[in-house]
Amino acid sequence: MPQKIIRTICIFTGKPSEQDVARLVALEERFKSAGFAVQTRRLCSLDAQAVFDLDAALDGTVFMSLGRLNFDRASGNLDDFLAAKNVAFNVDLTDEPITLDHAGLLFEIIARNAGKTFSFAYTFNTPPSSPFFPSADYAQDGVAIGLQPTDLSAGAGSIEAWLERVRETWFEINAMLAGEAGYLGIDTSIAPLFDGPGSLLKIVTDTGLIFDEAVTSDAFMRISRFIKSEGPRNTGLCGLMFPCLEDFELAREYEAGNFPIERNLFLSLHSGLGIDAYPIGVDERPERVVQILNLIQALSNRYAKPLSVRFVSDGKARIGERSEFDNPYLKDIVIHPL
Repeated sequence: MPQKIIRTICIFTGKPSEQDVARLVALEERFKSAGFAVQTRRLCSLDAQAVFDLDAALDGTVFMSLGRLNFDRASGNLDDFLAAKNVAFNVDLTDEPITLDHAGLLFEIIARNAGKTFSFAYTFNTPPSSPFFPSADYAQDGVAIGLQPTDLSAGAGSIEAWLERVRETWFEINAMLAGEAGYLGIDTSIAPLFDGPGSLLKIVTDTGLIFDEAVTSDAFMRISRFIKSEGPRNTGLCGLMFPCLEDFELAREYEAGNFPIERNLFLSLHSGLGIDAYPIGVDERPERVVQILNLIQALSNRYAKPLSVRFVSDGKARIGERSEFDNPYLKDIVIHPL
């Protein structure tokens, strides 16, 4: 039986409180009673002090986000971010001249608490109200939903049959929340996780394509067109995610040398959302990161395309060494140079 999995229920609020947490719990129970599995409960607010205070008061099982920050605010909040239980943020570089200081923020996180790279991203032209961290950004109070729709592919037999199941699930959720105060909608992004039916790459290659062929076919474009046009109430990013180390089939392609940065960017420009959960060695050159960020900024602005960059590190592995993330969401691999 295919699983209906909600990756995230996210509340956006100007002033986070334990009442928001209680609302998240109530929404989770509502979905569970309707046959959904719920992975995470999340809360996004620009009120940094309130976010850190609430994070300290809770047990770390609620995912928090400061949303989109400029470089100065991000630097000013870094100590609190590194000490927090479960807080994410992103740095908006859409219009900012990118320097070694911006790359230095990533390398400082790697040096001081590498596990936090999982909760940090650079962003370019990303829309607000996406429930997916760390690219989320607050614009108004409300609630948004994000799915792990790949798991609906189990036994579907084709991409089209799988997408029809996805559509039915969107409309079911939309009907459930139609009367919910501040309901913002569903981020229809395809967020893969693990292997088997959770892998987007496996769904595509099960049609008979090898990865090299899939990249230069229209398979990902067909999925992308569907999720942008068929959702009943879209919010947020609404694109394909290619999280290199979270989609375990994709991680195997990376380790085999088949998912370099340029292939990732090619897929992102026509269907995806950027560089996500992509491994970086502790000895990678900061200048190389600046080169990549400058290119992604230029591409995002030229095509008005939301893109983000999330590099992840275990704080130890150098280029050519195997990672040890100690994170169930990330597959350990031998790290390649960027």
